[in-house]
Amino acid sequence: MPRKSTYPATTDQSHQCLQYLRRCGGSARLCSIKFSLGVIQTLVNKKKVKINNTGAGFFVELEDEK
Repeated sequence: MPRKSTYPATTDQSHQCLQYLRRCGGSARLCSIKFSLGVIQTLVNKKKVKINNTGAGFFVELEDEK
């Protein structure tokens, strides 16, 4: 029988996605991001990121924090 962890396990990867975007300079192509669309949609709903269509593809960009 597997042991239960005493530490809370988060299945939300939105924090890792934000860190990835910060390391990429604040913007990355949507097709190159390996996070699920649910994670990206959660960040869009929280107004942490925005999707920008440049004509050459879709980019996920960090929102300006004020």
